[in-house]
Amino acid sequence: MQPPQSDDDVPRYWRELGLPGLVDVHVHFLPERVQAKVWQYFEAAGTHYGAEWPVAYRLPEEERLAVLDRLGVRAFPTLPYPHKPGMARWLNEWSQEFAQNRPQVLPSATFFPEPGVTDYVAEALDGGTRVFKVHVQVGAFDPRDPLLDDVWARLEETGTPVVIHCGSGPLAGEHTGPEPMEGLLERHPRLQLVIAHLGMPEYRDFLDLAERYERVHLDTTMFATDFTERLMPFDRSQRGRLRNLEDKVLLGSDFPSIPYAYAHQLQALHRLGLGEDWLRAVLWRNGARLFTIEA
Repeated sequence: MQPPQSDDDVPRYWRELGLPGLVDVHVHFLPERVQAKVWQYFEAAGTHYGAEWPVAYRLPEEERLAVLDRLGVRAFPTLPYPHKPGMARWLNEWSQEFAQNRPQVLPSATFFPEPGVTDYVAEALDGGTRVFKVHVQVGAFDPRDPLLDDVWARLEETGTPVVIHCGSGPLAGEHTGPEPMEGLLERHPRLQLVIAHLGMPEYRDFLDLAERYERVHLDTTMFATDFTERLMPFDRSQRGRLRNLEDKVLLGSDFPSIPYAYAHQLQALHRLGLGEDWLRAVLWRNGARLFTIEA
């Protein structure tokens, strides 16, 4: 098999793998003014990261949805995230509305350590939320904050997946890295966590957590791409561990705010050389199992 040469070639790729499409667990759709702020931040990426970050899919909302449809992405979340108190509830309300009448969208929500967080997380779950997003670096909070104790307990009980950006890439924060996550998992060992970006750049440490905890998964967002390899390379000696975690690795892309074509994420995973069965698991089977998506 050859990896996809372009976005137009992506459907050929997953069809040759015998898949019905793709499940991407790391896609963002945000309120228009929030999305504009995010893109504005990436426009200044040279200042933040020392590398330019041209957003490949800076398109109107409906055009972005059409791109995912053409790629064959059968299911994806919206993954809102707040950077300060008072944002999470209305982000959740917007996300719930966005998911209505769009069966391909996994209803998503978020939270922040603030008074009332337990109540609005419960409201989101009662409203059908299927996945939460937490961004430790942007939110600048410790996931072990006592205000979140009841939230984590509820999410552990329900088994609701939480996509959590907790690695120290592309920028380290006060509470990023494996230590806070180890502490959180010691308290709540059955949390259904999806470690975003495979925990970059602390890949080894987050592989450890995925090996140690039954419900800890890893997503491939930007992992092994040319862009990321220049900044935070993956030690190829760890490929065997990645292969052994075949059932715990999920496709993630960070669409639309990526600095390359969507197809390149699939090229990057293909060239790891972990085999077609591994690719089938990552691109479809694991996500479909986690979110009960029919073929």
